[in-house]
Amino acid sequence: MYTDTIADYLTRIRNANLAGHKVVEIPASNIKKEITKILFDQGFILSYKFEDTEDNQGQIKIALKYDSLSKEPVIREIQRISKPGLRKYSNSKNFPRILNGLGVSIVSTSKGLMTGKKAANMNIGGELICYIY
Repeated sequence: MYTDTIADYLTRIRNANLAGHKVVEIPASNIKKEITKILFDQGFILSYKFEDTEDNQGQIKIALKYDSLSKEPVIREIQRISKPGLRKYSNSKNFPRILNGLGVSIVSTSKGLMTGKKAANMNIGGELICYIY
């Protein structure tokens, strides 16, 4: 059993990207599904599919996105920020700018998971889950 399932999720995506895989399969949970939806909305992945399995946990299949010319992965870096041993929180005024605005921070708020930019617009603080660029 994993102690930090979000870190495992991010590591699976990072490793599949570095290995050049087209699809990565990850055990599902509600927070992982929400992170996947944000990655798709922000253009970091090509597509995703939620599938049910026999053990009722489910599975997420993510089609990774690569640059058509250079064949480089679109996700350059994906980094866990708040860990189970050390939680990191930010208020709506102090969300970090990732790669001068080109990257995205994913934040867990009282209104659900969203990007840092959206949380700042809604004036809501929360826990910084990860950075992606």
